[in-house]
Amino acid sequence: MGKRLGIICSLFMIVLLLGACGTSGEEDSESAGNDKTWEKIQDSGKLVVGTSGTLFAASYYPDGSDELTGYDVEVIKEIAKRLNLEVEFKTSDFNNMLASIQNGRIDVAANDIEITDERKEQFAFAEPYKYSYTSMIVRKDDLSGIHSLADLKGKRAGGEASTNHSKVAEQLGAEVVTYSNATNDVYLRDVDNGRTDLIINDYYLQSLALQAFPDFNIMIHPDFKFDQIEQGAILSKDAPELKKQMDKALNEMREDGTLSKLSEEFYGGADVSQKPDEKLPTVDELLEQEGNK
Repeated sequence: MGKRLGIICSLFMIVLLLGACGTSGEEDSESAGNDKTWEKIQDSGKLVVGTSGTLFAASYYPDGSDELTGYDVEVIKEIAKRLNLEVEFKTSDFNNMLASIQNGRIDVAANDIEITDERKEQFAFAEPYKYSYTSMIVRKDDLSGIHSLADLKGKRAGGEASTNHSKVAEQLGAEVVTYSNATNDVYLRDVDNGRTDLIINDYYLQSLALQAFPDFNIMIHPDFKFDQIEQGAILSKDAPELKKQMDKALNEMREDGTLSKLSEEFYGGADVSQKPDEKLPTVDELLEQEGNK
């Protein structure tokens, strides 16, 4: 009797194990099967990507060239290569990128896009491939009259509609002067000539922009750096298999040094693919500090 009971228990355990294995495989298969975006990509052999083409050094056309390049662009090209896919870029402003993901015109967008909780409510993000923080470009002569965050009230901040940096400017009381997919020189010239007073944006992008246009009488404000940010490619929440495949490629690129190499190529030797050790305050924490002075 005991022997028969032992055999029955053993058989029962085997069934459980097989069932568990089958469930895991079925879930992966179901995830891939429910991802219409991934099915479409596999059928076409092509990844369709939204980007601006105007944001040095993330996504831009070099002088005299019609070939898109930049850190984000080359990261996406490498991901596509590892997934045995061609890549097609469609240029637009940021708002149109998000709308194009939602209506299926593009599969993913990559354009120095900040990963935020608010955006995660509507979209998914691949693993971050850039870490940075926020800085502020002002005029050299008088720092555009900005000596504390309170001084931003009523100032004119150049920015693109719906970006997180424009929202920060509004939070600080600035009036946002909006541009639609403008190039760096347009933003910088307007601070220089007084049409706007400041630009809030990514530190690395601002540093490179100043190097590219040294004749403008502008600089990065020495007293303000805040809001550590993670940036990555944004895609539909209904594309879990695409996210899984992109994450796998990105993790491989991080491990084999490809991300570091691309970063150093486009960001003047800086490795923006590595999470920094330094802890910076958020804009809310800075406001609280100023309020307690």
